Amino acid sequence: MLSTIIENASILDGTGMPAYTTDVGLAGDRIALVGNLADRDAAARVDATGKTLAPGFIDVHAHSDELWLALPRCDGKVAQGVTTEIGGNCGTSPFPSAAWSTLDEFFAAVERNGIALNVATLVGLGTTRRAIAGESERRLETAELASQAALVRAACEQGALGASSGLIYVPGRYADMAELIELAAAARDGGAPRYVSHVRSESDDLIDAIDEALTIGERARVGVQCSHHKAQYPRNWGKVHATMAAIDRARERGIAAYADVYPYVASWTELATILPAHARLGGNDAAVARLRDPQYAATLALELELARGDQWHDMLITEVGSERNERVAGMRVDELARAWNLSPARAAIRLLAEESLEVGSMFFSMNEDDVAAVLSAGFTCIGSDASIRALDGPTARGLPHPRTFGTFPRVFGRFVRQRGALTMPDAVRRMTSLPATIFGLRDRGEIAPGKFADLVVFDAATVCDVATYERPYAFPLGIDSVYVNGQAVYDRGAFTNARPGRALRGGA
Repeated sequence: MLSTIIENASILDGTGMPAYTTDVGLAGDRIALVGNLADRDAAARVDATGKTLAPGFIDVHAHSDELWLALPRCDGKVAQGVTTEIGGNCGTSPFPSAAWSTLDEFFAAVERNGIALNVATLVGLGTTRRAIAGESERRLETAELASQAALVRAACEQGALGASSGLIYVPGRYADMAELIELAAAARDGGAPRYVSHVRSESDDLIDAIDEALTIGERARVGVQCSHHKAQYPRNWGKVHATMAAIDRARERGIAAYADVYPYVASWTELATILPAHARLGGNDAAVARLRDPQYAATLALELELARGDQWHDMLITEVGSERNERVAGMRVDELARAWNLSPARAAIRLLAEESLEVGSMFFSMNEDDVAAVLSAGFTCIGSDASIRALDGPTARGLPHPRTFGTFPRVFGRFVRQRGALTMPDAVRRMTSLPATIFGLRDRGEIAPGKFADLVVFDAATVCDVATYERPYAFPLGIDSVYVNGQAVYDRGAFTNARPGRALRGGA
């Protein structure tokens, strides 16, 4: 007997094919039948007349990680139709760490706790480098590199989907190409031939940075995923046409090269990324000590004004590490400067020093035509670049990026219906079968008999994001129900509190 029959749905099966209307029958955690099931018995029948049924969305670039334990209902992602998250991005993974020395230990904790959606992870090359050499900016010794490669290989043998780098962050920014090739090869040897990169520059040196990532993939003989692909600041707008062409040429040479994107014009990262390399030498403690030195801070302020003088209003402070400056969340850096009666550079330096660099910021530096251009490439999938959050409780602090709650519905509302940058079937493909193929997520991302029953029911005519930069805590419209491994985790706009998600080791 079938557990659930979803009737009369307009099916977008994840392959990019046009929609068709029929029934889908679930048995346990799998899709059992697709077709007219009017004469079949089931424990539950769901009428989806007028609604679209698609595979659950796969968020290829998430930063939830430890939050999978703190918020196992995964509110902000489940409510937008996400059924699988890939963590460990931008060079940072929860392991190896003081809490979990291995991926096995971390995933065991997640499984004991239970979770609403499926989770997979990369191993972070920043985290593994820190485990071997701390935050040192020097080139690794041969033995140290071998030790780091062993950590990467072991994580992939335990189920990591590949290695990730964050080449604007400490200590990942100190890795040269030779080091990254060696570590990407270690991931390959561990059975996960994928290199996922927050590349070295997303602004002036973007083209060279993408070339570096593609070269690493070619020499290490691994696939390449260019994370949250963008071109920042007006002087660089339009460069994505050159970088997407470079990825296309790499694909023609046989490199499994892809990109992901989020559908917004503001990025969200650490305010400390505005600091030049010399300010970050020696790690965070050394950097904070420099910022608190009056003479150094004065010289640095002049340098920042020259480099960032026209950008301060484009930086929105989203959260800080302590209660001392909580009130500044929601202020632009130039507004903070006026409030503190300082220059914008001096205000930024003071805030970073007082908060020991723990300051989040949005940077309004992108162009929506560029976002549409990246979305239009057939090898681009969708990643929120966000962690799971709830509308209240411990995770509802600060001013998160609206992508936290709206990424996937915004693709439909803004870039399918309004801009026509891609079709609805192709948008669903970018969220489902394409990422499943890229990352080797077996039997997911498609509606077909035998596939796992990760599904989302939504209204294709109305689905859209509601979260804004000023008021980000808002679930999207148009998402009706979400199923993970055959169980409803979100039903007609309400969470069921079920935790049927699984840790996907090696995509299985």
